[in-house]
Amino acid sequence: MTKILIIYTGGTIGMVNDPHKGTLIPFDFGQIQQNVPELARLNYDLEVHSFDPILDSSNMDAQVWIALARIIEKNYDAFDGFVILHGSDTMAYTASALSFMLENLAKPVVLTGSQLPIGEIRTDAKENLITALEIAATRKNGVARVPEVCIYFDFQLFRGNRSIKYDSDKFEAFQSPNYPLLAEAGVNLEFFNNYIQEPSSGTFLVNDKLNTNIGVLKLYPGISKAAVEAITTSSLDAIVLETFGAGNTSTAPWFLNCLQEAADQGKIIVDISQCQAGSVELGKYETSRKLQQMGILSGYDMTFEATITKLMFLLGKGLDKAELRTLMEQSLRGELTRTL
Repeated sequence: MTKILIIYTGGTIGMVNDPHKGTLIPFDFGQIQQNVPELARLNYDLEVHSFDPILDSSNMDAQVWIALARIIEKNYDAFDGFVILHGSDTMAYTASALSFMLENLAKPVVLTGSQLPIGEIRTDAKENLITALEIAATRKNGVARVPEVCIYFDFQLFRGNRSIKYDSDKFEAFQSPNYPLLAEAGVNLEFFNNYIQEPSSGTFLVNDKLNTNIGVLKLYPGISKAAVEAITTSSLDAIVLETFGAGNTSTAPWFLNCLQEAADQGKIIVDISQCQAGSVELGKYETSRKLQQMGILSGYDMTFEATITKLMFLLGKGLDKAELRTLMEQSLRGELTRTL
């Protein structure tokens, strides 16, 4: 019998209405079969690991990601797949982080959640949970169909480190602007094999050292020198530079000087676009050529979530700057597409 470990971290999916208080409260996910009786028809061997206390996804951080990775590591050989129930607000960050932390992954790790509590009549929780379990259990010729970290939400399966939450009200809360779907749930589960990573043949291992000493500098017209210097002169190890369009910034001398000084201090600076779709192309326009000349790295078409967590992962490995810079611009887990 297929064995799936459900890891419940918290989030809307595990909430029910308290009839006495009229508020949402978490229910015991150890009683999942009672709350979702349809699971019995899947004929899977399900086990549940619940965080105690459960977490609002706004409180996710590197220590929680490390705890998740270690749970998967501890149970890796005993289970065929893993389903992580998670609040939707930071789900894309957790999926991105785990994609880098779980090296040589050959089993599915599917994150899902819901926009409505599982006890609501119109809830999306049951469908998301049931299909996430099916995806985690599906094998072909003894091999997992989706041996990577992914997000399942509203009939669509996304690569985890390509996903963003784009809508807080609709059931279709997630998108993958720069990468196709991995699978789609209709009458049948349709897997798009050309876009799914091959299972790794290496030894599975967990990278559990993350460096979170990273700052974000989001540009806007009229940004002040003081605002820029607050980031560039700090003791950060890396800066994510959110630029306009294809990676463009102001060419004001004071602005470029701030970036140059930060680069000269050894800070890793990665340029990603504020646009959700498309890619950074350093040097395409005059406004980004200076960045290229001073050694600022291109994030290509990475999401913000993937850029932040990839930096945490690479900085945590203690690499020398040259190797870190090289790896930052390479696709390690399918998180970016390099442009020529």
